[in-house]
Amino acid sequence: MQTHEARLDALRKQMATDGLDGFVVPISDEHMSEYVGAYAQRLEWLTGFGGSAGTAVVLKDEAAIFVDGRYTLQVRDQVDGKLWSYESVPQTSVAAWLGKHAPQGSRIGYDAWLHAKGWADGVATALDARGATLVPVSANPVNAVWQDQPAPSLAPAVPHADAYAGKSATQKRADVAEWLAAKGLDAAVVTALDSVAWLLNIRGADVDHTPVALSFVIAHADGTADLFIAPEKVTPELTAHLGNAVRVQPREAFVPALQALSGRKVAVDPERAVAAIFHALEGAGAKVAGLTDPVVLPKAIKNPVEQAGHRAAQARDGASIARFLRWVSEEAPGGTVTELSAADRLQAFRAEGGFLKDLSFDTISGAGPNGAVVHYRVSEETSRTLERNSVYLVDSGGQYVDGTTDITRTVWIGPDAPPAEVKDRFTRVLKGHIALALAVFPKGTAGSQLDSFARQFLWVAGLDYAHGTGHGVGSFLAVHEGPQRIAKAAGGQAGTGQELFPGMILSNEPGYYKTGAYGIRIENLVLVERREIAGAEGEFYGFETLTFAPIDRTLVDVSLLSGDELAWLNQYHAAVLAVLAPQLSGADLAWLEETCATL
Repeated sequence: MQTHEARLDALRKQMATDGLDGFVVPISDEHMSEYVGAYAQRLEWLTGFGGSAGTAVVLKDEAAIFVDGRYTLQVRDQVDGKLWSYESVPQTSVAAWLGKHAPQGSRIGYDAWLHAKGWADGVATALDARGATLVPVSANPVNAVWQDQPAPSLAPAVPHADAYAGKSATQKRADVAEWLAAKGLDAAVVTALDSVAWLLNIRGADVDHTPVALSFVIAHADGTADLFIAPEKVTPELTAHLGNAVRVQPREAFVPALQALSGRKVAVDPERAVAAIFHALEGAGAKVAGLTDPVVLPKAIKNPVEQAGHRAAQARDGASIARFLRWVSEEAPGGTVTELSAADRLQAFRAEGGFLKDLSFDTISGAGPNGAVVHYRVSEETSRTLERNSVYLVDSGGQYVDGTTDITRTVWIGPDAPPAEVKDRFTRVLKGHIALALAVFPKGTAGSQLDSFARQFLWVAGLDYAHGTGHGVGSFLAVHEGPQRIAKAAGGQAGTGQELFPGMILSNEPGYYKTGAYGIRIENLVLVERREIAGAEGEFYGFETLTFAPIDRTLVDVSLLSGDELAWLNQYHAAVLAVLAPQLSGADLAWLEETCATL
């Protein structure tokens, strides 16, 4: 196998052959996906970095890798510092770095099928000030040197039944057509894989842990649509499901179809569509309107059927988590459980019900110091034993046909009592979690306005965490779904300014991380719901908690909880017992009853 040094050297030779002085390598695909298929994992192949967000820049004599605060530790573990400099986002950016490091008059290449137009415009402006040029390449040089690059998945696309979707694809296409008519537009290009899946009520198996099919859609103002997808992925069942109003074409027909929209008014989402799509449309003389994908908001606002499905999925998932937590509490103090064996055991508990389609992401199974790596990914090389008298963090989720789950629990591995510092930090995180769970807020509130609810008890102790507090979650779709988020507004993070609407699902996941020691995170999913308040002047919302699994009471310092916080914790555990007890029996049920007893 080639070393990462040899791969970097091969890329530089290919760049020289292609007349390039630099090249930008993101984690991305033609759909701007967060999680990408194996064929698109160019950054990991080149550098060894296995996170879900990052970008590399390769020049002739230097190279840099850019990651955010979630990956500060991980990038140093996985990427060779002798070959790469580590750059932190948003403190710097690819554009800012190239503005200082690109040689005068240089040609910096990028693949226009992997980057947003706004990104390309920003980098081009920064390079222009150096007398350098950003050049879209006709062929990606990484593909040229990646000898065993996997092919894109050809797994079949499958219908997603209306019984789970809650709305027919015909009605969804009609809604998009109505939106186009209201805007005076002829068509919308739908590029995000989860948007395509939701709009047409189809699912797939082309990206690990995200049930989507590699495809594009052009939706028209007459309610018809064109689906561009590899013919090998199309089954008779899919054709029957799509009906006559959806024309199925090979992916190769997508660019010609964009060019055929010459003179038409076409909506394209600048955040979700790659630069190449804008180039094709503008080059053909289409009138491009840069507007948010019309599917994004309806997809985020779950209909009653999707909400009910999610509750059912959460109840099943919670029973699996409870059985797993009991297993950990009994087995881990013996010193025989590793991060990998724990993750495998958790997946087995989920699968035993017979409903699990996939995990919703690779389980974050972090013992001791590995728990302090926010998006830690356990491997044979890094797997630690869950040691006696230590903290264990497990963040996991399942994909079920009726819902997508995501839950984090942090537990103390005994037999001794946890240290005062660990209990203090855990309780501050819990207090923030409760504050967000109990939040009541007026219509028009954005996620960024709620973020400090979850951080306040850490802040007063001079502590914080370097990730958002909450992300949207799909309905048997992406575990990270926009446009809603709960996070600091700084740095122009996408979604933080998005108004929250009833029906949106978000995570509630404050944390605390002590580098080299332990990590703490408590995560439930919540549903935005309308609140009826006597005498209220306007519309107000709150959260329904959807996730049911015990919170480790061993780590709670009750003296730090207010009466209301203690009441919330006791009421939550009573609800956990009510939801999970009917699904458990014997020793599992006895353990749950003890764990959920009133504090």
